[in-house]
Amino acid sequence: MRTARIDEERALGHLMDLLAIEGLSGRETRVATAVKKKLRAAGAKAGWMRFDAAHQRIGRGYQTGNLIVTLPGTIAAPRRLFMGHMDTVPLCRGAVPVRRGARIVSRGNTGLGADNRTAVACLVTVLENVLTRGLDHPPLTFCFTVGEEVGLRGARVLHKKDLAYPKLGFNIDGGDPADLWIGALGADRWDVEVRGVSAHAGVHPDHGVSAALIAARAIADAADRGYFGKIRVRGKNGTANVGLIEGGEATNQVTDRVFVKGESRSHDTRFKQRITEVWRAAFERQAKRVKNHKGMHGKVVFRSVTDYDPFLIDRRAPVVREAVAAARQVGLKPRLRSADGGLDANHLNAKGIPTVTLGAGQHGPHTVDEYVDVREYLNGCRLALRVATL
Repeated sequence: MRTARIDEERALGHLMDLLAIEGLSGRETRVATAVKKKLRAAGAKAGWMRFDAAHQRIGRGYQTGNLIVTLPGTIAAPRRLFMGHMDTVPLCRGAVPVRRGARIVSRGNTGLGADNRTAVACLVTVLENVLTRGLDHPPLTFCFTVGEEVGLRGARVLHKKDLAYPKLGFNIDGGDPADLWIGALGADRWDVEVRGVSAHAGVHPDHGVSAALIAARAIADAADRGYFGKIRVRGKNGTANVGLIEGGEATNQVTDRVFVKGESRSHDTRFKQRITEVWRAAFERQAKRVKNHKGMHGKVVFRSVTDYDPFLIDRRAPVVREAVAAARQVGLKPRLRSADGGLDANHLNAKGIPTVTLGAGQHGPHTVDEYVDVREYLNGCRLALRVATL
């Protein structure tokens, strides 16, 4: 067994430094600045590092684009892409990382930000080792993305040209590095404007058409048909959720506007679309059924968009074989998995860059119980380094 040697204290030092930097979605500049400083100290040339125009392509609210680092190879081989997202969720605001035995946790009542600073630190560690130890490697591209936590936005607007046209991709985002994620589901996001008719709720409630009632009945309609939460219909699987409901102005007014936001997910593209259409039909059906004394009924405006499509890489594909071989060489027993959440890899695979996702020790993301398994993080660094130097 060959082991990819790393300086464990330096790898952990990078992680502790990066966990302490606040960088919510759209506000990743401080994280990117810290990464650039660390890479320059390791010997990276300024000309290798640049930002793309992701912040302009995404729209308002973003400080910076994706940070991209391109290294020429020392051996002739296809270019490899390594990536991880810089942003964390709002729960991680003010996080103070502390080491407690075999784990790194947040000192206070916040998330930690291991999702996905473990990836950022891992990639810094890989680059540092490649540069300072003079390790032979194929042409490499490292991409630190923005806006992953709010819809994989940085990865969505990546251009292959900016990445120097890599042939194989490796995304760092997960827990146990023995789990090699070769697939992930797809998701539709939808929002509904429910329009009713306002009336005095005490004097003439029958003159109104309640948008709240339409929304409630539509949700119950979809749920009664088996399309809420975990969905299993005719051998197909997926999920659906309503995550936000807003509306109304006063308790004595029949609600004339309600806004609903939800999502549909599945590993099957057609079934994902089917879930979304069931929800559309439920809202349209119930809007016609809720009427006032004149027979007027409600209306709905249902809008949906595909956030990302599902993917599944063939187990025999070169990118999978490389990941499996590297995992075995660093002493891991690889398991090929498919994720029930979206990954930056969804968009990379859609762009024609076959991308496997590797873990680096993060657990309990988006909760105050989030932590880093130190052993897994270090093994994740070793795995990524081995993949970069195979």
